[in-house]
Amino acid sequence: MTSLVGVLGVLALAGCGLGAGTAPSGVKLLVTSDFGARVLPAAGPLQVKGQETAMSLLERNYQVDTRDGGGFVQSVDGLAGGQEGGAPVDWFYYVNGVEATRGADATNVRSGDRVWWDRHDWSQTEGVPAVVGSFPEPFLDGIEGKRLPVRVECASVAGSACRTVAARLRAVDVTATVGAIEGAGRVEALRVLVAPWPSISSETAAQALASGPRTSGVYARFSTDGRALALLDADGRTVQTRRAGAGLIAATRSGEHAPVWLVTGTDGSGLELAARAFDQSTLQDRFAVALGPSGATPLPLDRTPIR
Repeated sequence: MTSLVGVLGVLALAGCGLGAGTAPSGVKLLVTSDFGARVLPAAGPLQVKGQETAMSLLERNYQVDTRDGGGFVQSVDGLAGGQEGGAPVDWFYYVNGVEATRGADATNVRSGDRVWWDRHDWSQTEGVPAVVGSFPEPFLDGIEGKRLPVRVECASVAGSACRTVAARLRAVDVTATVGAIEGAGRVEALRVLVAPWPSISSETAAQALASGPRTSGVYARFSTDGRALALLDADGRTVQTRRAGAGLIAATRSGEHAPVWLVTGTDGSGLELAARAFDQSTLQDRFAVALGPSGATPLPLDRTPIR
């Protein structure tokens, strides 16, 4: 329980904006629940004043209540943390698609930042280290104000999936090097792995996904041979199993390293679907996305009925 207290303390420390200084420009604030399934609309246009923190920006635009002496977010516009349906729920926040590593009152908002607060079930994992729903972040403005080099690493550099992903990044003014899958390397970079699952299953990020949400934060898991993709609910239970033509777009992160994005599938057809879905309209407000002939499915799935 000690680690949980530490995590929640980092994610939800209350505080006020610094006030003085130039207000950051181009900031976006998103407040949702249930892994992005429900958007909580603000009362009016986004208010940004002075040198905001992630907490002051939230408090300026929503009604925020705290608990434990102001150390935790209790509710946003009346939607509270605690227990729901027997599961623990709380508020977590992300900046440019990366889960916060510091208290919200200690995280300054920079120009172009996308700040996302979400209230969700954390019974299966105390943290979701990276999400895809702030695309084109973190590729465009980076992490904590540091823009990192972007590498698109492909099983087939000449293949259409690889070319599609690189083109989608260029379309949002992100320059990326394109090459074969080569591992993390010595220079920290944002990696996008574009390949059928069997081609990347030995990668560290892929192994995290194979271990389940508690390790990767992703509510999906490939079979050992990579030919089946299990889609999970917030309880970590398999709701659907997809086989031929199944695709996945997800992101994960290990420690303080840069996130790794996975554009993958059970086979070439699934990979093509994932590559074509690599855009803002498909990924917006989603933690991860599964692809199939019927379109994109946000993850995690709705809970399975309890019988």
